[in-house]
Amino acid sequence: MPGGNDREAARTDGGPAPTGDTHVDRFSVPVETRAPTGQTNAYVIGTGETLLVDPAARTDTLDTVVREKVADHVAVTHTHPDHVGAVAGYAAETGATVWARRGYGDRFAAATGVEPDRTFLPGDRVGPATVLDLPGHAPDGVGFGTGNGVVCGDVAVAEGSVVVAAPEGDMRAYLTTLRRLHARNPPALFPGHGPQIDDARATCARLIRHRLDRERRVLAAVEAGASTPEEVLDAAYEKDIAGVRDLARATVVAHLEKLARERRIRWEPTAGSVGIATG
Repeated sequence: MPGGNDREAARTDGGPAPTGDTHVDRFSVPVETRAPTGQTNAYVIGTGETLLVDPAARTDTLDTVVREKVADHVAVTHTHPDHVGAVAGYAAETGATVWARRGYGDRFAAATGVEPDRTFLPGDRVGPATVLDLPGHAPDGVGFGTGNGVVCGDVAVAEGSVVVAAPEGDMRAYLTTLRRLHARNPPALFPGHGPQIDDARATCARLIRHRLDRERRVLAAVEAGASTPEEVLDAAYEKDIAGVRDLARATVVAHLEKLARERRIRWEPTAGSVGIATG
């Protein structure tokens, strides 16, 4: 199957030494997604006690690995549809403990079709990994930290940028997440789409710069008289966004929400109007 043989073993390269059983294998699986790759990365963490993360779909290769390694735990970095499609199937076949973020159990069950067995909070251990709080792209966003790096979901990508789409996307939370990962400086980031990121700090810095540059463009558009998200969108993007205009608009709204919370602009979501802050 396409992507079924894309297996990448993550090794430590600088940074803190691995602690415990922290081997990370990546499996890219074809799935319906807006990501340019057309695939989502599933991960198997550990060689003794194992954690299966983000099984978005099934492939022959992933089936074989899950069967041979016998997944002990199943979890997701967030519950967007392109990350959860095979959770229920693998959980049923392996008898693995199904985990969800505490406070989001109903959301998890609705997305995956299976009730979680247990819940976690940031800082908890799930098998061989430690849960990290990584909201912004999604409200329930988490990562799974190991000595080899962080399985980070849709927080980062090796090339391009991440969609932070309102109403679920929170731009302030996303920038905070990037700054935390930048400070943590893990040996690698294992993203939800695309290849492994070997320079986590540089990638986080690039994504922060991109978001702040877009924010400046959004603010400049409002100051120049743009009064709707569509007008801001047209002014803030110079490239052709014909195929992703809906995602770009939702990201602009996330920027507007952040600027409004900081009282730098006036944003009225019900009316869909934006303007200069007064008072």
